[in-house]
Amino acid sequence: MNPSEVVKLAAKLADDMRAEDIVVLDMKDVTLIADYFMICTGTSGIHTKSIGSNVEKGLKEAGLIPKHKGGYDDGAWILLDLGSVVIHIFQHDTRLYYNLERLWGDARRISI
Repeated sequence: MNPSEVVKLAAKLADDMRAEDIVVLDMKDVTLIADYFMICTGTSGIHTKSIGSNVEKGLKEAGLIPKHKGGYDDGAWILLDLGSVVIHIFQHDTRLYYNLERLWGDARRISI
C-alpha cells in the first residue's frame, strides 16, 4: 500500500469514528519527516482514544503497524507514526495550541 492509500485509509477510519476537521497535508516538498500528515480532532479524551484505536485497528488489518505511537494516556494529542504517514489526533484546545496547519503552512492540503 503506497503512502497516498495509507493516508486515505486512515482518514476514512477516523471519519468512521466521527473525527472532526480532518485535514491531510502533503509533506513531500516541505520536509523529509513524512510524505503525509493527517490531522483530526476529537471532542474529548475518550473520543480521541476511540479514533486512535479504530485507526490503529484498521491499519493493522491492512498489514500496517505504527513504528511509534503515543498520547493514549490523556488523549490530548495521539500520534501514530507509520514512517511515510504521521497521524495526529487532537482534542480541540491542543490542536489550536500546536496549530500544525500553520506550522507546516507551506504544505499542500489534499482533498480526501
